Amino acid sequence: MRIAMLGHKRVPSREGGVEIVVAELAVRMAAKGHQVTCYNRGGHHVSGREFDGEKRKEFQGVRLKTVPAINIKGIAAMTASAFASVCAAFGRYDVVHFHTEGPCATLFLTKLFGKKCVVTVHGLDHQRSKWGRLARTYILLGEKCAAKYADEIIVLSRGVQEYFKAHYNRETRLIPNGVTPVENKPADKIRQDYGLNKDDYILYLGRITPEKGIHYLIEAYQGLQTDKKLVIAGGASDSDDYFESLKKMAAGNEKILFTGFVQGQTLEELYSNAYLYVLPSDLEGMPLSLLEAMSYGNCCVVSDIAENADVVRDHGLTFLKGNVQSLRNCLQTLCDDFLTVQGYKETAATFICSQYGWDESTKLTLKAYGGS
Repeated sequence: MRIAMLGHKRVPSREGGVEIVVAELAVRMAAKGHQVTCYNRGGHHVSGREFDGEKRKEFQGVRLKTVPAINIKGIAAMTASAFASVCAAFGRYDVVHFHTEGPCATLFLTKLFGKKCVVTVHGLDHQRSKWGRLARTYILLGEKCAAKYADEIIVLSRGVQEYFKAHYNRETRLIPNGVTPVENKPADKIRQDYGLNKDDYILYLGRITPEKGIHYLIEAYQGLQTDKKLVIAGGASDSDDYFESLKKMAAGNEKILFTGFVQGQTLEELYSNAYLYVLPSDLEGMPLSLLEAMSYGNCCVVSDIAENADVVRDHGLTFLKGNVQSLRNCLQTLCDDFLTVQGYKETAATFICSQYGWDESTKLTLKAYGGS
């Protein structure tokens, strides 16, 4: 098949979970002999131009095309996806795969040109507090267009599946994200760069946006009795004001460390050597950072929203969403009980890698396309 993907920022990139999903699926589809094109957004990396990679035309068998974008918060995604939709409409594709709801505002155009249109809803984006009124309205328009016009809609969680059924009476396909088995790395670079050693820090790693609940984590941590540091790793994603507010919350506490955006060896070492991994989200689709943290054998503490709890099951701990005291109690218990932490670490990687795999996700996605 000839497949186009759009709605992401760039591949290859770790700017967000969507970019990881697109890359993992596209590379595997190309390896199966399909002709896959990804429409990358023009402009700079969301965490700053210092993270810009080289401009590519190909990545592991996947063709890359860059479309322009107006680099204004809330506008960049709209303009890039509109240009990508036009290109896909006029291109020679059998399937156009839209990722996230906003880009689906122009899905009807692609349908007019006879393309099969498939949508993956990575989460209910209009509920993310980082968006202003214009962006939220555009996202909701895209969601409605997806529900009305898409040939297939893929969702990552039961909650989103129930949402589309209740609001649009629309059936969807549940295809979870995958994870890749990894090898743990010793604390070399993070010791040199940040003074971090194995098991001496609590880790949050992901995008720095309000719905991730990092403010709960900082407040909970400041009341802990522990010598563990708190490491907050990740870059802002259209949320610079929120990032600055977190730094103000942490001001004066030398044990709270912000690394900024991380990738490569630094990311691998941070996951590999954390004492605990914490994901205090108010809202998720299916959190790739949680899957990754568990694949490195981490003891994970997550808010009790269904999207988190369904992933960890009894191989991690949950606390009441948005409840700082509940989170603090959970963290204190684990900081005081090394054996319990080790028990969770011993089972996490085997469990998560047995449940979620990119090969299976790719197979199910191709089935949604009508191929194999």
